[in-house]
Amino acid sequence: MSLYAIGDLHLHFQTPLKARAQMKERVWKNHEEKFKRGCEKLLTAEDTLVLVGDHSWGRDLAECEEDMRYIEALPGRKILLRGNHDMFWDANRTERLNERFAGRLYFLQNNYYAYGDCALVGTKGFTFEGPFYLNARGRIVGWDEKAEQHARKLVERELQRLRVSFEAARADGYRRFIMFLHYPPTSILEEESAFTAMAEEYGAEQVIYAHSHGEARFHDSIQGEKNGIVYSLVSGDYRKWQPLKVLD
Repeated sequence: MSLYAIGDLHLHFQTPLKARAQMKERVWKNHEEKFKRGCEKLLTAEDTLVLVGDHSWGRDLAECEEDMRYIEALPGRKILLRGNHDMFWDANRTERLNERFAGRLYFLQNNYYAYGDCALVGTKGFTFEGPFYLNARGRIVGWDEKAEQHARKLVERELQRLRVSFEAARADGYRRFIMFLHYPPTSILEEESAFTAMAEEYGAEQVIYAHSHGEARFHDSIQGEKNGIVYSLVSGDYRKWQPLKVLD
């Protein structure tokens, strides 16, 4: 039994593509089939796969039916985290999704998933992504302060949701945690953040995140070990559609 993670499938079996990179970049060509074949070779029915957000371009569940069937058909247990493009997932209706897909998919938000003696916790997260103002050398010299203030409100909301996950797991006796975010834990302006602080507060062993696409964005946030926590980017195009093994 092993735990794996990957993010940003951006499935579109019933909807048109909306991302230029997904339409043009080679790594995205037939990515659904590449990912499916890779999972069938790598995972068994006893393994667990965490999908770290941006599952579908569908605007609602009706437009995601085929995308959800694709995910259900992957080997192992599937845990889904909410991404910024997951319009089908109302933040206040996670429990309804878990009831609807009971025994097939598990939706991780304001709750936790038990993996042996470890609790998997997570939320969408948020980081400030600009607009930034650059000088002639391409260096950041300023940013939209109103947008940053709005970002702080979103970060606070996501922190509250993440704490609910940690506290629910802790109340049930868990002391080992793996933390999942869709957005990176830090922006390009930060070396630490409220999300890294919360990971350290609860003693998370790993922080797994996605969202960053294209080589220019792969190193926007923390990778590797910092303050005893291992940070890993698992965006699908970064991983070339091979899930990361998180735990045995």
